[in-house]
Amino acid sequence: MHQLIAAPFLDEGHLVLRPGSEQGLRIPAGHYEELRDLSARNAAVPDWLSSAAEAGWSLSLAGLPLNEAVNVRRPGLLGYGRATWELNLGCNYDCEHCYLGLKLFEGMDWDQRVQMLHVLRDTGVVWLQMTGGEPLVDRLFMESYRYAWDLGMMISLSTNASRLWRPEVLELLRERPAYRITISVYGATAASYDALVRRRGAFDKFHRGITAAAEAGLRMNFNLLATTTNDTEVDGMRTLAEGLGVPYHVFSNMAPTIQGDANPLAVQSIPLIAKRKPFQGCNAGHTFFHVDPHGKASVCKIGREPNIDLLAEGVEGLRRLGGIADGLLTRQGGCTGCTVQGTCGTCMPLVQLYRKAKSPMERYCQYRETGEVIINGTDSDAPASADAGTRHDLATARTVC
Repeated sequence: MHQLIAAPFLDEGHLVLRPGSEQGLRIPAGHYEELRDLSARNAAVPDWLSSAAEAGWSLSLAGLPLNEAVNVRRPGLLGYGRATWELNLGCNYDCEHCYLGLKLFEGMDWDQRVQMLHVLRDTGVVWLQMTGGEPLVDRLFMESYRYAWDLGMMISLSTNASRLWRPEVLELLRERPAYRITISVYGATAASYDALVRRRGAFDKFHRGITAAAEAGLRMNFNLLATTTNDTEVDGMRTLAEGLGVPYHVFSNMAPTIQGDANPLAVQSIPLIAKRKPFQGCNAGHTFFHVDPHGKASVCKIGREPNIDLLAEGVEGLRRLGGIADGLLTRQGGCTGCTVQGTCGTCMPLVQLYRKAKSPMERYCQYRETGEVIINGTDSDAPASADAGTRHDLATARTVC
């Protein structure tokens, strides 16, 4: 089982990464090619890498066979470095704000998952976010996580933590550390938490999960979700995160479901609507993409149409995704008559979902509320939506010359 991953990554050159760590090494192309050659010959870890591993991670690799210590990834066939994968849309919660709408326990069988993960590896994906629904309730979660990790992917896991306390899950995550475990937090007390997720006893399971993860030394991030049900407990959720020393972000802007239903908008806490940064485009469909439970790749988790069937088309099918993204993400005339669309805070595909849900414009057009937007006609049509997708971060990227 590897300790490090060596891989090309987008325009950042060549990286050496350690699963479970934010620290990384940026190495010259020559060093990467040397690692590929040594891997092919099943030679030992070179001195420069063993020294860097000792300095960066207190990791002793001197004299070890390279193939035991390092997963040397081949260059990707396309320019993708990141992906998100919904294992299924099923969940053990029924959150009032959920953007998924119908939460169906459907997905690929094992052989199809293996095929899809090989496509992700071959296209160059290094960072993989595993999500759902709730991924830990997926019947093949353990096998899927282990297989993706063994292929040399840095895995981020998004979960509600309700099953994070289970011994087999903790053992898997200690043995094969995630790059990051992002946990959604729905309240600071059992009353509000259980009410929001509409499951009695959910808070106790969540608290048991985060306590077990903290005791196991797993790296967590919290997403604090605020709706009308729990908006008085934002400070309490912050206190919970800070007490565990866990970084957090507050998320308060609700969106329609991926089918365009307006139900989540009904629980929007109006005082907590956050001002969006101006949308200046994103790399959806160009450097990252999303995969649904059936192996359909799209530009992101909201902009699901058109999509590409990875099981039928493989890596070659993804060559069309950039063109799909360009069609989805352009303003296409924007909102008719709007004079400030160049600094709009919402991508056009997401706007389409708000329109389909017949949302008040102030929920997504934040110029409307200040009177800065001029509308001379009706909103123009736009295609289905996209979001900014997942990110990767290297807290420290040291260069090894």
